[in-house]
Amino acid sequence: MRLAKAVLATSIMAATLLVALSAAGSAQEAGADATWQALKPDIFGERPVADAGPLVTLTAPIRAEDAAMVPIEIAVALPPGDSRTVEKLTLIVDENPAPVAATFTFGGERHDLALATRIRVNSYSYVRAVAQLSDGSLQMAQRYVKASGGCSAPAMKDEEAALRNIGQMKMRLVQPGQLGDATKANRFARVQLMIRHPNYSGLQMDQITRLYIPAKYVDRIEVKQGDALILSMEGGISLSEDPNLQFSFEPTGQQIHVDAGDTDGRTFEGELKPAG
Repeated sequence: MRLAKAVLATSIMAATLLVALSAAGSAQEAGADATWQALKPDIFGERPVADAGPLVTLTAPIRAEDAAMVPIEIAVALPPGDSRTVEKLTLIVDENPAPVAATFTFGGERHDLALATRIRVNSYSYVRAVAQLSDGSLQMAQRYVKASGGCSAPAMKDEEAALRNIGQMKMRLVQPGQLGDATKANRFARVQLMIRHPNYSGLQMDQITRLYIPAKYVDRIEVKQGDALILSMEGGISLSEDPNLQFSFEPTGQQIHVDAGDTDGRTFEGELKPAG
């Protein structure tokens, strides 16, 4: 009888602890939203930002394995018959020193798109994807990510090796699209773009000199198919080392050309042909 009571008491304590931890986590997430309320006017002014519901989805790990390389994926899908198009996508990490990780502008009339990349997360934070549609509305998806130290984490390569290979670019077609196919399932292709670059945040310390490494990062990327814009990006320190983008596009058979640059004025170019 005593043993049964002891087991019951232990079970109740464990259940109480789990409830308390869950409540604490929820409270922490709710409190973290205060940062967003302060940030929002600086980024979007007085424009309302709506919960996107199914229009925009953001996929990210709840707890990141590596805070300096957190994989995220965003999908935007407007419903059939919706005449609006997707013009821009802003990626935000609330608690990072520079919260706006990147802003993407899309060419053409995009009703559907997929975009994946890797970011730095400096402390437990909401990650947000805000899509701007052609009617001017802002649609947001968000995800709370548990990670810390991503912006100050040491680079994986030493500075000499990183600078020696800086700007090397690789593109590959990860999903072919069917030219002339009108179905949503088959008409989109997907490309992965990788650029060798340390993307120094300005918060990382040289392990030998113990001095901070000046910020140096890829701040612009433009991807065209022939003369038509697929997407352009304005980036910041929250993108990971060796920037990596995957994005969908509707192939026309023309080659894809990439023009990129960093904050030191370097320029990098690459091509993938054929595009579809």
